[in-house]
Formats: sequence, structure tokens, C-alpha cells
Amino acid sequence: MSGEIKLIAGTSHPALAQEIGDRLGLPLTQTELVRFGNENILFQCRENVREADVFVIQTSCSPLSDLIVELLIMIDALKHASARRITAVLPYFPYARSDKKDRPRISITARLMADLLETAGANRVLTMNLHSPQVQGFFRIPVDQMNATSLVCDHLRNTTRLDNTVLVASDVGEAKDLAEYANRLKLPMAIIDKRRHDDSENPVAVGLIGEVGGKNALIIDDEIASGGTMIEAARFLKTKGAQRIEAAAVHPVLSGRAIERLRDSPIERVVVTNSIPVPMEKRDDCVEVVSVAGLFADAIGAIHSGDSVSKLFA
Repeated sequence: MSGEIKLIAGTSHPALAQEIGDRLGLPLTQTELVRFGNENILFQCRENVREADVFVIQTSCSPLSDLIVELLIMIDALKHASARRITAVLPYFPYARSDKKDRPRISITARLMADLLETAGANRVLTMNLHSPQVQGFFRIPVDQMNATSLVCDHLRNTTRLDNTVLVASDVGEAKDLAEYANRLKLPMAIIDKRRHDDSENPVAVGLIGEVGGKNALIIDDEIASGGTMIEAARFLKTKGAQRIEAAAVHPVLSGRAIERLRDSPIERVVVTNSIPVPMEKRDDCVEVVSVAGLFADAIGAIHSGDSVSKLFA
């Protein structure tokens, strides 16, 4: 594509945006963002973006609603500044779990997010490890979904002994993702039968498909929110005879007292990526963070040059 690359960082994760820029050898575009006393937001791009290929980097974290509005305002401003193409780079897609109408009179909010991004002026979206792949189908613009599984697997392979290890899905819904980890790491699988009776984030494990007795268990999930699912799974695995228990997830939401709960749980180590910022108060000896900056830098370079993005999935 003609026109230079412009990288624009929202306020959600400036460290990741800077690392992506460093990997590409590009500076972040100068911008100004003001939050007024009435909570209105003013965004101004301080550099010319006319006919540029613009990538706006904004992940989903707290304060989520403010950051969504900030992203939409940035995209709208760039559209009216005559950017040739605008790509919304969303390492963690907002409302990714709200992907279906599974109870009466609720919003399919992931589809709403797609509509908002398109209306604001995004020409394409670059994201990573969607909770549900069908979210891509909510868009009428191109969506590239990156996969951090290989990065997480490489880190696990290089930092721990995996012999005598069983990969465990914390519920049946994670079984498909678990299979990808199993294929890469050449490890057996087990699946926990978990039941959630309300929205309290307190799931109950009631059964196990597979065998973990006398083995090390590595729990796999796509994200860690309150930590309730993983911690319940770890305690349940202990009752089934599991030895050392570790966990891995792509998106470290780590809401509320998640870190304290993980620290007091049977889980000895948690591997996550930096798709969401992990502030110092949430850094713990048990948490290891793998950077996805190189993956996004490669994808941005491929999108700009017209090369295949799918080759990065290997």
C-alpha cells in the first residue's frame, strides 16, 4: 500500500504501543488527548496523516467504556483527516464474551462493537485470540485474528520441564483451544466438567475427563478475569491427585482480587501475554508475562505491504 505507516497509541497500553513501534523502527505519531471536567474527550493528531496507512493501538482494560469512546473518537478524527486506511489494533477485543443471545432481552454486544468501529471509520481490524471466532463474522470489513498460542507454548517449553505433564481445560468450552496447545506441546489432555449457575463468577467443578493422578497439570484458558475458574479447577485437580499445577492464558484481565486469589491458590505459576497491561501492583512472582509486540509488529508490516498475515500463524 502506498503512503507511510502511522502508529497511534491510545491511552490503554502505551508500553505495548511503544514496543510495537520499536520493533517496526517507527516512532509513535504525536497526538494530544484531553479529558475535560465534564468527561468529554478531545483528541487531536499533531501530525499530517493524509493518505497515510494508520494503525490505532488500543486494547480493552479499565476504564473500559472510556477507552472504547476514546478509540471511536480517534478513528473518527483520523477519517476526517483524510487517512487513506485506518486499522484498529485491538489486542484484547472489547465485549468478546458477549457474542450470542443466550438469555432474553440482552445485547449481543460484540456485534455492537463491530458496528461502532465500522461507523467510526475503521477500514479493518487487527486483534488476537478472540473468545469466540464467530465475532469475526460480525464485521463487514476485514478482520485479522492473531494467535498467541505459539508464543505461550515456546515460553512454556523453554522455562519448565513438561514431561509428566497433562494439559487441562478448565471447562468443556476450552477443549478446542486446548487441542492446539496439545498438538504444539505433544502432551495429553484432560477436561474439567464445570457448572456455573449464575453470574457470580463462582463455577463449580463436578467431573474430570482424563487422568491427572500423579502428574503435573497445566491449566489452559483464553483469559483470566477474577481467577475463579482457574482456582476452582486447580483445587479440583488437587483432589484428583495432581502434583505441581501451573496455568497459562493469553489475556490477563486480572480483575478485582485476582492476584491475591491466585497467590493463595494451588497454582504455582501463571503465564500470560501483555495483550492487556499488567501494572506493577498486579505483578507477582507467580505471574510471567510474554510480549506479543513482535507478533503485532509483523502483522502490521504484512498488512501494510500486502503480504500474507496467515503465515504468522505457524
